[in-house]
Amino acid sequence: MQNNYSINMPPLLQSVNIGSHQALIIDDFLENPDALRQLAAESKFETYPGYTERKGYPGIRAQAPVDYSYAITEFLEPLIKSHFGVPEQLDLRKSVCAFSLTSMTAEELGPLQRTPHFDASTPYHMAVLLYLCNERHGGTGFYRHKSTGIQQITESNRERYLDVYYEEINAQRPAQRYFDDSSEHFEFLGMIPAKYNRLVVYQGSLLHTACINPAISINADAMTGRLTVNTFYDF
Repeated sequence: MQNNYSINMPPLLQSVNIGSHQALIIDDFLENPDALRQLAAESKFETYPGYTERKGYPGIRAQAPVDYSYAITEFLEPLIKSHFGVPEQLDLRKSVCAFSLTSMTAEELGPLQRTPHFDASTPYHMAVLLYLCNERHGGTGFYRHKSTGIQQITESNRERYLDVYYEEINAQRPAQRYFDDSSEHFEFLGMIPAKYNRLVVYQGSLLHTACINPAISINADAMTGRLTVNTFYDF
């Protein structure tokens, strides 16, 4: 029996190069993405942790359906393990699966929200993003830190990177904007564009940002804003 969160089979799977790493893209992911979007529109959103301190995700979230979370996890676990070389014996750990909307204006962003970031420095931490908005809302950008040459944060380079990174932003505050291009300190490697019903999977240790369109994406309305469903896995 199918539910509103059934995955289109076979999946339209693409592997794309991001600098020296890869990401997975699956277009037309759900059979009925409109049902998930409508549920988001009916959900109660709250700010992400760190919002008032101007750290972390600059927006609001609501819990996504458990059935959706279960369906994508069952589908993605073997795919992630095979594509990203995750040892088979490692168990999966999953974050809360959340609807997310960008709601903070560029003028409100804190310094750490105005540069590329990484989610974790563990080797098999995976970010999974389902776009429930169209290409007008930008996408996900990836970067290399110029002075260290680092694209992926690991346990061995994390402290070196952070030492240099904090020295740079303390010496010169980042421009008061959503980051989406090269700068004095970061080289833009490319962007995976947003597309309605597109699923993107990448290593959370890669330096990345949400590339947004400030004219339309600073919006707390799930039907017209930059709506995504965010899930994180670790092994």
